[in-house]
Amino acid sequence: MFGLFKSDPTKKLRKTYDMKLEQAMLAQRKGDIKTYSMITAEAEALWAQIEALENEKKD
Repeated sequence: MFGLFKSDPTKKLRKTYDMKLEQAMLAQRKGDIKTYSMITAEAEALWAQIEALENEKKD
């Protein structure tokens, strides 16, 4: 019953992930490949966390 009021931890991570991807795209458009690769790596790490949390839910 009280699960209704719990926030979904993946929701915030997905929002951050989307922002990182957008930042990476903008850096790539400006020609800053180093920043693009660093932000993309951060986004991949966030995605790994999202997948881990979703796998915990299934189990």
